[in-house]
Amino acid sequence: MSLKLLDIIPDFTQESTEGPLNFYGWAGKDWVVLFSHPKDFTPVCTTELGAVARLKPEFDKRGVKVIGLSVDPVDQHLRWASDIERTQGAALNFPLIADVDRRVAGLLDLIHPNASDTATVRSVFVIDPAKRVRLTLTYPASTGRNFDEILRTIDSLQLTDRHKVATPADWQQGEDVIILPSLGTEEARALFPDGWTEHTPYLRTVAQPGSAD
Repeated sequence: MSLKLLDIIPDFTQESTEGPLNFYGWAGKDWVVLFSHPKDFTPVCTTELGAVARLKPEFDKRGVKVIGLSVDPVDQHLRWASDIERTQGAALNFPLIADVDRRVAGLLDLIHPNASDTATVRSVFVIDPAKRVRLTLTYPASTGRNFDEILRTIDSLQLTDRHKVATPADWQQGEDVIILPSLGTEEARALFPDGWTEHTPYLRTVAQPGSAD
């Protein structure tokens, strides 16, 4: 299946570096970042797994669990983990799915014949507590993923889920946000009593809600 935004990600059970893993049970009521790799012992993915291991406290702070997927078996994952720790200075601190039979890859549509008939593409899914897909990204093999950008997107998603705002281009945590155009003036006044800056009738910016807390 090809997952689109707001689709429910399907449940699955598969082996992992932390034993048999049922995805829904493991995810619980948390946000999840699931990211896939074509195979173990690949250079770009080695740096990515190290980057995520270093950033895990940032994901934890946001109530986000991270999980990787590769089509190699658990014993290879564990050998690869030694390389990751030695070369990247960070030990694997999240589960890595061992999708040997490519069952999960097929379920999530991670085999793209134009890229490879057998290897999984390098995709990222951000999944909310309702198991809805909120972001999908697919990268070429030669380009390492930017996990700071994924954290930035999660900040935006969590903020805009709580408040009737959107975030502008290049927004960072604590910066001004956009009042939804669907909000009329009276409703906007009730929600944002300190006022806003009106650039046009459809572009109104306001201090990030809760940023002073």
